[in-house]
Parts: sequence; structure tokens; C-alpha cells
Amino acid sequence: MKRTTEEIHRAIGARLAIARNEIGLSQAAMAEAIGVSHRAYHSYEKGKRGMPVEALVALSHQFDADVAWLLHGTKSVRSARDVEALKEFEVSLDRYLDEHKIKIKSEKRGAIVARWYQSYVEGREVPADDVHTWIELVRD
Repeated sequence: MKRTTEEIHRAIGARLAIARNEIGLSQAAMAEAIGVSHRAYHSYEKGKRGMPVEALVALSHQFDADVAWLLHGTKSVRSARDVEALKEFEVSLDRYLDEHKIKIKSEKRGAIVARWYQSYVEGREVPADDVHTWIELVRD
């Protein structure tokens, strides 16, 4: 199904907001960092207009932002940050399993990690209660 320009701009804008929040900057600071006006950057995040390629390149170079993810929603915002978040999640998961003396098969553990990671990459935060529910569903 072909998406309209407006839909594409809104989707990119939403991912820009996620990336900016991950980086920890205000809209004004991000605009300055990539060489555009605050008003222009605000319009990119709101999906009111497309972001120039020069600004995307600056965002990628300065903050290691994944342009494919920004444009298409594939891959990750920043792969190095993703790896760290994934490691933290796995340590937390293993600690929870050990503390509660829960045994699950490695492929089921892998499924939980994969499900969490997909949500993370898509910008959806997964509450601990959801992870605990997933664990209960796959327990041996």
C-alpha cells in the first residue's frame, strides 16, 4: 500500500522525536546541532515538512543516528546504544530468573529477548510486568 507524503513525513517526524529523546536534546539544541532553525526542526518532528538530506547527514554523523531507521523505521536508532540496552536487558532478565528460581529453555529465553528488542527498536517501552507475563507463558 502506497503511503502519502504526509504519512511519510509524520512517521519520520515521530522517529526523529524518538532519536532526539534518546540523544537527550531539546528540539532547539538538536536544531542547532544539525544546522537548521528551531522552527524548521519543529516542523520536521511534527511531520509538517520533509527533512533535508543535509540535516539527515549531520544527524547521522554527529549522533550516530541510523538514517535507514529514521527514513524507513528499520534497523535501530544507534546500534552501539542498542547493544548496551540489549546487554542490560539480558542481565536484568537473568537476575529476575535466578532470584525467582525460574527455569526456561534457552530458545524461550531468546524469544523473550527478541520480543523485547523488537519493541525497543520500534520505540515502544516494555513494562517489567509485561516481561514477567512473557516469562510465565514460557515457563518449563
